[in-house]
Amino acid sequence: MVAGTAGNALAYLVPVLAARRLDAAELGVLATALGLVAIASVPGLGLQLAVAVHHARHGRTTARRATLTTAALSGGVLVAATPLLATVLRIPAEVPALLAVTTVAVVLSSRWLGELQGGQRFLRLALGMALLAAGRYGGVILGLLLGAGLTGSLLAGALLAALTPLALARLTAAPAPHEGAATEPTAAAPAPALSAAQVVTGCGATLAMLVVSYADLLLARQLLPPAESGAYAVGTVLAKGALWAPQVVTVLALPRLARGDRRSRTVALALTGACGLVLVLASALGGGLAFRLAGGEDYVRLGAHAPVFAAIGALYAMVFVLLNAQVAAGARRPAAPLWTAAVGLVVVAGAIAPHTFTGLLWSALGTAVAALVAMAVTSRRPASCAAGGGRSSRSGPAAAPPPPAPAAPPG
Repeated sequence: MVAGTAGNALAYLVPVLAARRLDAAELGVLATALGLVAIASVPGLGLQLAVAVHHARHGRTTARRATLTTAALSGGVLVAATPLLATVLRIPAEVPALLAVTTVAVVLSSRWLGELQGGQRFLRLALGMALLAAGRYGGVILGLLLGAGLTGSLLAGALLAALTPLALARLTAAPAPHEGAATEPTAAAPAPALSAAQVVTGCGATLAMLVVSYADLLLARQLLPPAESGAYAVGTVLAKGALWAPQVVTVLALPRLARGDRRSRTVALALTGACGLVLVLASALGGGLAFRLAGGEDYVRLGAHAPVFAAIGALYAMVFVLLNAQVAAGARRPAAPLWTAAVGLVVVAGAIAPHTFTGLLWSALGTAVAALVAMAVTSRRPASCAAGGGRSSRSGPAAAPPPPAPAAPPG
């Protein structure tokens, strides 16, 4: 949690410094660049999820091909889209190339974070998260402090980010007998390599979670007047805070979920739900203060809506736990309920609900409830057998699969 907070602080420091070191035009380009890296790096989150689950089941196995393929595709898309990005977003042509270097470094680093998470080496995972944040934002911050300008700062950021995977590889390879040495599963047969299908499933799940939780913010830009859209954006800060605040619980629980420990899912849901309840109650008691901190004095009048925004984030936090549990259980289409919920929100908000602040807000809350119910129903299906742990509630190594049964006679 400390490492995540430090990473978010560095991410926040970049635009704060840029506002003081760059002119308005360059500041807009830098903000766009940061957004592009965030989008292009989403496959890295899916890769980390897939590697963590695979490592928790089988121990350290071959993931080089899947990692290199994911990184190449993520960076290659930015390079291939350079003419389009330069024209549509009005950014210098060299910017996408620099962003591609940073994106590739982030995705490569995600593989090592997944190894540390799957091996339950959480102290080193925290250090790795801090190293990735420093590599991702440190060079840009240094360039801004030295007055290197937009291109110079992005170049410094790309160079420092390129070193991060090397540092994380050494951090992961170093032995740590006092830190989860007994968490590696003992396999009777050679462990399979990480497959492309596992990475695609992880990426799809991560993308679906981001889409469904940010869909209302995007719809606000289309359905609401500019002033109300801005006010809604301030409210979503509270929702995202309630969504991401308890995510450390999922990080800790994922390796055990991958081994079929259903008790860990129950504990993770209980802790996440309790955290969300506290945040909703706090928003109900101090909604005006919450909006003041998020957007300033102009938005204090919206304090009555703070508990609803917090409830949306709290519900999606529980959805996130169930989604990770489904991925860990080897479900084929774990994100299907979330894609359905996102489509439902677009239909309801666009064609049924009134195009007002409260109309969109209640539509978003209903979508969050529906997504949670759908994920809860889906997670009750016996998909955990794919994880090798069946419905067992123990947290030890996954049991070896049984030998194949003899072939049945025809008919």
